[in-house]
Amino acid sequence: MKKDLKSLSDLSAKEIESLFRKATLLKKERKRGKVRGTLRGKTLAMLFEKTSTRTRVSFEIAMRELGGDAVYLESGTTQVGRGETYADTAKVLSRYAHGILIRTYGQGIVEELAKASDVPVINGLSDLYHPCQILADLFTVGENKRERRKVAYIGDGNNIANSWIQAALLLRFPLVVATPHGFEPDRQILEVARNQKDVSVIITDDPVEAVRGAAVVNTDTWFSMGQKEEEEKRRRFQPYQLNQKLLKEAAPDAIVLHCLPAHRGEEITDEVMDGSQSRIWQQAENRLHVQKALLEMLLK
Repeated sequence: MKKDLKSLSDLSAKEIESLFRKATLLKKERKRGKVRGTLRGKTLAMLFEKTSTRTRVSFEIAMRELGGDAVYLESGTTQVGRGETYADTAKVLSRYAHGILIRTYGQGIVEELAKASDVPVINGLSDLYHPCQILADLFTVGENKRERRKVAYIGDGNNIANSWIQAALLLRFPLVVATPHGFEPDRQILEVARNQKDVSVIITDDPVEAVRGAAVVNTDTWFSMGQKEEEEKRRRFQPYQLNQKLLKEAAPDAIVLHCLPAHRGEEITDEVMDGSQSRIWQQAENRLHVQKALLEMLLK
């Protein structure tokens, strides 16, 4: 039976732990120059409706280093751009490729594609979730030995915030999310979190409260793809800038994460992004290793 990754809730805690063990091995092998052929003869169809750097490059290289191939499809150059349904597209791609990656807007598109596809579907990003990114983030946290310590997210309650909440519920670590009023994470996701009595997920509008004592401090751009950059929103988010003053509220050994691309001088300062506590480039690199492990799990 095929397995999809529409959001982190498609994985169990044990599956995530297994995924990270495999990613650790793959990362070590790559540094030694060892290349696997575990996906030889396999092809990943990658359908992109949003621009990308890390998702596209990491998945393409992952498939090649595992011995497989990837086909990049921009929606505007496919029949989806002319009105073909995602279900029909999934049925066709299922007969060509061994897996489908989708980077899109509505989560409903991911769900429709997965329902109609006979092969695994991977959510490379939707407006609601970004599971591949959070898997790499969690792996980075584990490499820095900060498991089950407080994680803070500050900024927009977007797909990154939503996926961090899912991660906290799955892996049982304390999470505090700080957003301005009106920019909180998805209501349904928050409702699920409220019903989990044994997990601490706190939503606040106070960035200092969120960061205080945290072992992991992460943020994201204030403007998601497709959103108009409004000066009023920029002003309201200014207190949520991850700068050196705010970072001092965190634990002395705290690490800083940002999923990229960063708008330097807005949600994060150069001093923090390029500072000694930043693990942002390690985090970006880990997209490749974790996604290789994910592809082996789903396509092998």
